Amino acid sequence: MMVGFGALLGVLVGVWLLSPILTPFVFGAGLAYLGDPLVDRLEAVRIPRTAGVAIVFASLTLAAVILALLLVPMLQEQIVTVSRRVPDLIDAIQNRWLPAMGITLPEDFRFDINSLRQFVTEHWSQAGGMAAGLWGSLTKSGGAAIALIGNLALIPVVTFYLLRDWDRLIERIAELIPRRWMPTVRELAVETDDVLSAFIRGQLLVMLCLAVVYIVGLWIVGLDLALLIGLIAGLVSFVPYLGFIVGILLAVLASLIESAEWLPLVGVAVVFGVGQLLESTVFTPLLVGDRIGLHPVAVIFAVLAGGQLFGFVGVLLALPAAAAIAVVVRFATRQWLTSSLYRGDG
Repeated sequence: MMVGFGALLGVLVGVWLLSPILTPFVFGAGLAYLGDPLVDRLEAVRIPRTAGVAIVFASLTLAAVILALLLVPMLQEQIVTVSRRVPDLIDAIQNRWLPAMGITLPEDFRFDINSLRQFVTEHWSQAGGMAAGLWGSLTKSGGAAIALIGNLALIPVVTFYLLRDWDRLIERIAELIPRRWMPTVRELAVETDDVLSAFIRGQLLVMLCLAVVYIVGLWIVGLDLALLIGLIAGLVSFVPYLGFIVGILLAVLASLIESAEWLPLVGVAVVFGVGQLLESTVFTPLLVGDRIGLHPVAVIFAVLAGGQLFGFVGVLLALPAAAAIAVVVRFATRQWLTSSLYRGDG
């Protein structure tokens, strides 16, 4: 038992010390874990493992490239559009909304709307080159550019090799486990894999469904930034209520920037209300259920604790670690409820 605790402590210390370089490996391991069942199915129809990995890897890469080619220009156009409307929002705030509430700004705190509008008009087209400008600034600091390129390049490499050798690595790990622990470890591993795979795949589907609902709903409402806000709200919805909170705040801000009117806010509230209702009554029960076995507050705590202890890597590992811990806790609870000490037989 002490050996197990020592090994666990060593892993935690290693993650803490190496967290700055672990991001591509965590992403690669996650993609390999998700892709392994597909490769196993290809193996079942007598396709060699390496060929199956190449097929799955090429399919995932092609899908990512197509998605980027479709989304990036649309997102860039939306950002440029909203940047042109910022002066109108500031004008509405200081000349309509604040006076309506009985608040008058001193001249020293007032924006010169005409100058601001002229500045935005002269420079808004440059917003389309924000990515190029950011890349240019990164390349000036060679270390940051090299680190970014290296991390991005490592993800597909790590994914490919882990996916190819996944079953072999699992077998090697199993060989290191003491034989008398093997039945218990196998039981926990199978349960953890079932919980984790079902939860991750289900949660990804929930995020996708919510993103679609938010994008379509905000588009119907007439929000120009529907695509950008819907994607952000869907992506961060793996933390309970975070997607709803972030999404509605961004949508309210974007709506005020675009129209400077209060009425469109009603449509925004309806869209996110419907999205939250669908998530709690349809998407999560149907696609995820109670597979992780954690209360939403525990999920929020796990994500925050992971980020506090291990940074971005901790956020990525928080839910998988929480799922594994939940399995161990349920196993320990079952053992306790069947023990002689609990029953009072001794």
